[in-house]
Amino acid sequence: MQRIYQLVDPGSFAEIDALVEHDCIHFSADRRRVSGDGLVVGHARIDGRPVGIYAHDAAFLGGSSSRMHALKITKILDLALKAGMPVLGLNDSSGIRIHEGVDAGVQFGEVFYKTVRASGVIPQISILLGDCAGGAAYAPALTDFIIMVRDKSTMFLTGPTVIKQATGEIVSKEEIGGPILHAVTTGLAHFLADSVDDALEIARELLSFLPANNCVSQSSSQPADVSGSSAIAKLIPQVATQPYDVLDVIGEIVDDRHFLEVHRLFAPNVLTGFARLGGLTIGIVANQPKVLAGCLDVASSEKAARFIRFCDAFSIPILTLLDVPGYLPGLKQEAGGDYWSGSKAAPRLLRGYRPEDRPGPAQGIWRRPSYACQSLGD
Repeated sequence: MQRIYQLVDPGSFAEIDALVEHDCIHFSADRRRVSGDGLVVGHARIDGRPVGIYAHDAAFLGGSSSRMHALKITKILDLALKAGMPVLGLNDSSGIRIHEGVDAGVQFGEVFYKTVRASGVIPQISILLGDCAGGAAYAPALTDFIIMVRDKSTMFLTGPTVIKQATGEIVSKEEIGGPILHAVTTGLAHFLADSVDDALEIARELLSFLPANNCVSQSSSQPADVSGSSAIAKLIPQVATQPYDVLDVIGEIVDDRHFLEVHRLFAPNVLTGFARLGGLTIGIVANQPKVLAGCLDVASSEKAARFIRFCDAFSIPILTLLDVPGYLPGLKQEAGGDYWSGSKAAPRLLRGYRPEDRPGPAQGIWRRPSYACQSLGD
């Protein structure tokens, strides 16, 4: 609860289903009960904007997830879809409670289903404050953005003990699911925070760039500055083989030189992130000449494609800065399917999409007509 109060606007959090308890009687589980069942769910405001929130309490049964957890999470997802508001999850769970067996597993299938249905309709952000093991690792992986905390967060399906029994490998939690692994190698972690406080601040900043849902149009009272910057010409060298930092170029273009980079440590030869131009949120995709000369490879193609798909779903304009010699050559890249990864970012126009075909809010949610934001446009 303390982390929720730290994240949201003062006095804005309203908890729902605070008295819910689990209904499992196996293995003397009926003797271990607590109000809320170790999961806090509710709605609040962040910078004045409504959001849905759920948070695990690791102090009760290690934050393990029950059937009631799943019911509470699906309820806040349904409310968020109806109200058209983002959802943030503060995850710290050892996984689904084994003694609840199939009951909890089946119900969490509904959580995964609702999370996927909400994808591209409302922003979903996961903040990992501790271990997320087994089934508890699936839910964050399905959301739009994952924030992990250095030396604190982990995310894995099978723990070190199970791996040792199954394969004989001796590994640590950090090796199989630590924040460095997911921020640098797998790309599952979009942001790597130095502390819990830093993670919560990143979540607030990220949310400030995002619309509440995919029916909201951006508006800005700030006039756009179209005068440009003469410094850009000096930043880009005349010799094509000379590297430079594209972040300096971005700083000359966007408002207040402020750029929130996404996936900073993953595939750094391509940059993705959010900024404002004339007060409006834009997404930026840029080659980074100082890393691999800005070449495209499998990882950077996947990174750019995923970011473009998110911006496409929420009608966020994209500024693309190109300075690329081509695809990174090599057997590893060819075997990894570099051309397939790059093709995932193909524009919708190539698939017969016409901007004028997009329905407005009164016609329901774009690409999710069965989940209309009932409070919007009617």
